[in-house]
Amino acid sequence: MKTNTFLTEALLALQQEGTLLYPTDTIWGIGGDARSTAVVEKVYALKQRADSKALICLVANQSMLEAYVGEIHPSLLPYLEGERPTTVIYPNVKGISKRLCAADGSVGMRIAKDDFCRELIEALGAPLISTSANISGQASPGSFDEVAVEIKEGVDHIVAYRQAEKQSTASRIIRLSQNNEIEVLRP
Repeated sequence: MKTNTFLTEALLALQQEGTLLYPTDTIWGIGGDARSTAVVEKVYALKQRADSKALICLVANQSMLEAYVGEIHPSLLPYLEGERPTTVIYPNVKGISKRLCAADGSVGMRIAKDDFCRELIEALGAPLISTSANISGQASPGSFDEVAVEIKEGVDHIVAYRQAEKQSTASRIIRLSQNNEIEVLRP
């Protein structure tokens, strides 16, 4: 099958408010349309995760990111433009389900470095939920084969692309402090 077939099938599931198990630029993830509260609730239930812990989102590029978070502080640009996938915690994100936000209104967002993810996000026209494909508290899977059966059976669609590849580690997570200094939350 060709990549565009994988994209078409995944996009159809997203448009039907479904959840995905898909390869990201870091590790296998569970995803869905970040604008849909129903999808966010499905993801929390599948992960057996307290909804007080926010989920992150992937965007396709910097202009999509700015549409949801506003102007990007210049000190964040090297992290966004670098090769390493970096999730940034932004305050007051707009246009996504409020159920994705932490109690303080913040959300972690990352510009996808993976071509498949970027193309899928562009086709959806919205951020994609991206959370590790594991039950909360369990280890994140390093490959598709390591994803728990409960996750595989619980999602609405499994992307049948890159399943034989080993994935890398989770993204770095940073936040810009109130005095405009970078705080590294996960190296």
